[in-house]
Parts: sequence; structure tokens; C-alpha cells
Amino acid sequence: MILLDPPLWPRHGTTWGHLVSDASLAELHAFAAGAGVPPRAFDRDHYDVPRERYDELVAAGAVPVGTRELIRRLRASGLRIPARDRH
Repeated sequence: MILLDPPLWPRHGTTWGHLVSDASLAELHAFAAGAGVPPRAFDRDHYDVPRERYDELVAAGAVPVGTRELIRRLRASGLRIPARDRH
């Protein structure tokens, strides 16, 4: 399932949310490509997406969830990359 949390993180003049899969990176990349999310938005286990794309991504099939639920589901999937391993 493709999940999207609320755009709460400010950066570059907008706020950003996270697009993830709780099943596989292949599912995530396929959804992102189909929705026109650029590959440069990918950050190891999620795509950063601007507030302006939120409604469009939900209409395309992303399921809106809270931030805690998104992290819980990403961890449970085994796809989460901990912050200490991001650099």
C-alpha cells in the first residue's frame, strides 16, 4: 500500500510530506513514476513531496495517514532506513 503523511516539514518555501510503501520499494517507485514524482525526490526509503501535490497523490491512490502511522508501517515493512544510516 502507498502511504502519504501530512505535509508538515517546512523547506524551500513550502511544506513537505513523505510518500512510502509498506510493501516494497518497487511498488513505491512504480507509483511515484506513474504520478510524475521525480526520481530526485527519493530519499532511501521515501519520496519527499510538496504540499501542492498532496491532493493529487491521494487522488492517484496514496492513502493518507498520520506521521506516526506512516513510520510504524514503514518500520514494520522492514524498509525503514534509520537516520544514523542515511549518510
